[in-house]
Formats: sequence, structure tokens, C-alpha cells
Amino acid sequence: MLDVLLHLLRTPSPSGRTDAVMQYIGDILTQADVPFELTRRGSLVAGLDGRSEAAHRALVVHADTIGCMVRELKDNGRLSVIPVGTFSARFAEGARVTIFAEDPPRTFSGTILPLKASGHAFGDEVDSQGVGWDHVEVRVDERCRTADDLVALGFEIGNFVALDASPEVTSNGFVVSRHLDGKAGVAAALAAMKAVHDSGVTLPIKANLLITIAEEVGQGASHGLDADVAEMISVDNAVCAPGQASIEHGVTIPMADMSGPFDHHLTRRLCRMCADAGIEYARDTFRWYRSDVAAAIEAGAGTRAALIAFGLDASHGWERTEVESIRSVARLLTIWLQTPLTYSRWDTSPTGPLREFPSRDQPAPEQRWGQLDRDGRTGEQPE
Repeated sequence: MLDVLLHLLRTPSPSGRTDAVMQYIGDILTQADVPFELTRRGSLVAGLDGRSEAAHRALVVHADTIGCMVRELKDNGRLSVIPVGTFSARFAEGARVTIFAEDPPRTFSGTILPLKASGHAFGDEVDSQGVGWDHVEVRVDERCRTADDLVALGFEIGNFVALDASPEVTSNGFVVSRHLDGKAGVAAALAAMKAVHDSGVTLPIKANLLITIAEEVGQGASHGLDADVAEMISVDNAVCAPGQASIEHGVTIPMADMSGPFDHHLTRRLCRMCADAGIEYARDTFRWYRSDVAAAIEAGAGTRAALIAFGLDASHGWERTEVESIRSVARLLTIWLQTPLTYSRWDTSPTGPLREFPSRDQPAPEQRWGQLDRDGRTGEQPE
């Protein structure tokens, strides 16, 4: 799993330029003999058959990352850029980058620097200058002194700029890198799918792995899901920071993000799975965060949806996680894939009658609707 993660991290894949990383993921699934196909746009859908085909569940991760795009070829021979995805220019300053020219296809190295980058030249102004995308530029590692020099090398507006990940694995089990957001989830999901496939176990229901390519720009799982997905889990990063309850060394089960609460029954069920399996976990809520779940629900998916998060410090900056956290996520996914749906009878159909709706134990006692209990039925209990 760790080797796969490092290869993923070293393969640039800013949103909008993800073909290379999807080729690598496809090669992994081919070697594992897991069938898959690609959508027109390039998302990948892999499947594991189950005893029941009545409804499917989906495991969703994203392979795209934040990055930049060239906005202007500057008169000083440097590049102005805009962000691809949401992140602060503060975390871009000092980043080594790869710039993708297109005609002819060629890559260049460079560095994102503040406009006043030398203390010897600008003194205290280095600290007092503004922070933002209008205050940084890309210094290309070529002899470029003018905009014409850039044109002669093949640079154009719209060229992609990838932030180099520069991953490092420490001797005590930390992974420090850019772009762990997303790619650690891909590594965990691939490990879980491979473990289930290699075990030869027959899943209770069919499970699809959807790897999306535009989560960082808000589109994510807006396409690629089957029409009748009963249950969906996305894997993404936790928020390890002051004021948050996320943990870096285990699994975090978010209760809500900025798009609203995740499915009540599925999230609590995941917590019970962690407790039963001895997987250390925490519950948290994320205030400035969205994931593939939001994109799927907003696109009309009528599914239960939840998020499982691996620990991550300094998300969208110089990120850090623990190998043990990624392994714990993979273990939880492996368990979940082998369980029935949250409500195995109710969830197999997109709709059903009120009297069979299985959430009658959710309201507080004083809110119960007594007339619905006249037939003595208590509703289906969660698995």
C-alpha cells in the first residue's frame, strides 16, 4: 500500500490533467484482475460482484489534486497563475512545480515565489507584502527574461502547473507530502478492494469503486455512479487542527461538513464497526469542507452517504498523516464491504411505503407518532 501511495504522490494530477494517474491506477487494477472501465471524462469505475444485484454500494475516492494554471506570461519572464481548487497562496509560496507546455509537449521545472522574494533586495518588505495569488509568480528554471522568451519556449496561457509532492516517509511511520488529500484515500481504497478480491469472499451485494477526477473543483462524484446506489462511502482527509476532534493516527468519522449532515444511520453504523473491530476512531464536524458526497447528492443521487477520513495535518499545505491511519481506513473499508446494507430490506429499493420506513426509533420519545404504531410494527432495525 505504501509503495502505491508514493507512486500516486509522485504522479502529478491537478484537476483537469489526470490522465497519467488514472493510467497508473488502471494498471494496478489490471494486475489485481479487478474489472473496471473509464467514463467519457476519465473517471474510473471498478466492480466487485455480490450475491445480490438488486442494489449496489459505492466506495468513492478522488485522484485529482489542487494545482495552478498559467494566467499571464509576464514581461519579466515569469508566470502569473490562478489556483485550480481551493487553497491559499500562502501554502504555494516556495513550492517546487512542474509546468506542462503543450506545443510541443514538454515539462519545465520552477518555483512559486512571492513578488519580493529576496531579503537582501527588499529587507522588511519581504514580510510586509501582501498574501494572495496576485502576490506570487512562477520562476521558470530557464533563461527567461521577457514574455517573448516564454513564448519561444512554448509557454501559453492555460498551461497546467502541478505542485511537486516531494513525499517523505519517516522512520516512525509518518508520511509528509503535498497531495495526501485524496491520494491516501485512493491507496486505502485500492488496498481494501484488493484484499476482498484476493480473499475470494463473496460480497453480500455488488460494490463499485469510483475514482473521481474533479473533486478539488467541486464536481467529484457528480457523474460515474450507478443509477441505483443504495449506500455510498467517500474516503478523504480528516481535519487535524486546533478546535477539531479529528485524530491523525486512527479513523475519523465526520458527522457533517459544510454541505450538511451525513446519513445518520450509516455514520453511526461505521462508528459501531470501528468499536467492534478495535479500530481507534473519533467523531468530528467539518466547517469549511466538502467532498465527493456533496457532489453526488447535489447531482441527484438518492443514496445513504457517509465519509470516512484518514488523519491529516495541514490539509492543502505541507500535509502529514500516519501510515497506521491509512491502514486503519483500509481495514474499516474491508469490513464494511463485507456487511449487508444498513437496512438490508428497505435499502434495496429506492422507495417504499411509510409503514415500512425503518427509522421509527430515531425521534425522541415525546416526538413519536403513536398512530403509526397501531399495527404493532417497530420497523426494520439497522444491521
